[in-house]
Amino acid sequence: MENAIYASLTRQSGLMKEMRVVANNIANANTTGYRREGVIFAENLSALDRNGDTLSMADARGRMLDLKQGVLTQTNGNLDLAIEGDGFFMVETPDGPRLTRAGAFLPSAEGELMTADGNRLLDEGQAPIILPAGAGKVAVGADGTMSANGAPFARIGVFDAPEGSDLTRQGGTLFALDGDAEPVEAPRIQQGFLEESNVDPVFEISRMIEVQRAYELGQSFLDREDQRIRNAISAMTR
Repeated sequence: MENAIYASLTRQSGLMKEMRVVANNIANANTTGYRREGVIFAENLSALDRNGDTLSMADARGRMLDLKQGVLTQTNGNLDLAIEGDGFFMVETPDGPRLTRAGAFLPSAEGELMTADGNRLLDEGQAPIILPAGAGKVAVGADGTMSANGAPFARIGVFDAPEGSDLTRQGGTLFALDGDAEPVEAPRIQQGFLEESNVDPVFEISRMIEVQRAYELGQSFLDREDQRIRNAISAMTR
């Protein structure tokens, strides 16, 4: 009976983790450049005796990142940028370079392009991009080349994760890479557009209902198992 409880508890723990992930996806359904996550369930088998009997335990420590592109929405903002296809912008944060698909940028008092959180946008050489003094309307080409008054002055870096490397969410729309990012050879940047979140609210809500029902079913099993143990103890102590 204890083994059944332990196995059920690992399942319940995994369902709680998935519920938190689904809730976070729903909360960020309108966050520019957000990438939805999912929980990866695995099965761990533990030997019980020499006869080959095993106990199956659920493991939900892994997370899956959905890199499917979101819808590009036209904003006509001069410094609103969206990547069409593969790749990420690279920004400089206090914790080091991070990748992001959120392309709403603005100039600082010093003319540096940055996010609303104060992270500086980096060029193809991973250096901060600075607008020329007195620059009027900035034009951004599909390859990331930035021009002011008809003169190019920088090229936005578009990078991707090498095959076999892992992206780790660092909060919101920022991702850390466990290696060096690779430049995208032929990036496609759309000026005056922003990429919406790739979260499907209808799917996430239906998934939340499924997870909740599964959790309630597991909880009812634990309650029945607990009552069965109590009844057995009561019968043996009479």
